[in-house]
Amino acid sequence: MSDRKIIVTGGAGFIGANFVHHMVGRGWHVITLDALTYAGNRANVASLDGDPQHSFIHGSITDGALIDTLLAEHSPRAIVNFAAESHVDRSIDGPKDFIDTNIVGVYTLLESIRAYYIESARANSETAFRFLHVSTDEVYGSIETGEFTENSPYSPNSPYAASKASADHLVHAWQKTFGIPAIVTNCTNNYGPFQFPEKLIPLMITKALAEQPLPIYGNGLQVRDWVHVEDHCRALSMVLEHGIPGETYIVGGNASRQNLEVVRHICDILDRLRPRTSGKPYTELIEHVTDRPAHDTRYAVDSAKIQAEIGWRPEYDFKSGIEQTVNWYLDNEDWIDVVREKYDGRRLGRTGHRGSGT
Repeated sequence: MSDRKIIVTGGAGFIGANFVHHMVGRGWHVITLDALTYAGNRANVASLDGDPQHSFIHGSITDGALIDTLLAEHSPRAIVNFAAESHVDRSIDGPKDFIDTNIVGVYTLLESIRAYYIESARANSETAFRFLHVSTDEVYGSIETGEFTENSPYSPNSPYAASKASADHLVHAWQKTFGIPAIVTNCTNNYGPFQFPEKLIPLMITKALAEQPLPIYGNGLQVRDWVHVEDHCRALSMVLEHGIPGETYIVGGNASRQNLEVVRHICDILDRLRPRTSGKPYTELIEHVTDRPAHDTRYAVDSAKIQAEIGWRPEYDFKSGIEQTVNWYLDNEDWIDVVREKYDGRRLGRTGHRGSGT
């Protein structure tokens, strides 16, 4: 077993790709596995082509034979699972893909890991193996006051959240029943480079640049906590190295904002960095649209556990993080064009307020 080799599933998606770059930069050998569905973008990790510390495999976590082969060939230190269908709107329109990937896919991963870890006697290896399952705070549902902790009951309200909650329960069950060294993290809203433009922040940036309406669900007063994807990746790498199997760690950014406030902030940055030819403010493009079903009003998490036990804290404040993110999209309009070629046009009028998966 290589102490510096890991398999990252869903590694061509938003958070996964950032994590792959983060780990390769820290000297890890990363095998990226991605099915390259609409949100998986080979270009997100293309800059690593030719790097001896990285290899890319086109495949799905629902392919147990492939997972078995990769485990046997590479004997990795860990599997980190980002592979998931992650957009709430899509889960409402078509829940089956979410069941297939987020539940059946995780079950398939767990069974392959069980055979690899238990039946191959790697449980007695001097080099500890870990399965790190990356999940979302949406499994807890909505909260009016206070904050969710690792002990909060699950109460998912969308097919997406329910599928992720199901996956979390499977991971915990396989850890307790079969002894798989699994860890779960539940993170709040991510933002940063490579995010697929159906999620709130990149959608607003790309629509504004195209002089299109900026659709906001309902009154736009829904509250989300935001964490920069680089901070999330640091948290995951620290949990991978120092986390305790069987434990859950919540990752939050301490940056709660109303959706409308976030959009207005993006507009203000664009007014300064890329003014409209008309001279009018981008906020003029804001358009309130019918709210989506079962739209959670507020998410808020307490990340005290990961801070106390792992020593992680977010380094980005929201103001500097969102400025960096807007600049990245302005500097990478070719990337946006490539993504648009894969984009489901029916989504261009939807807002997409979430983003913890690929």
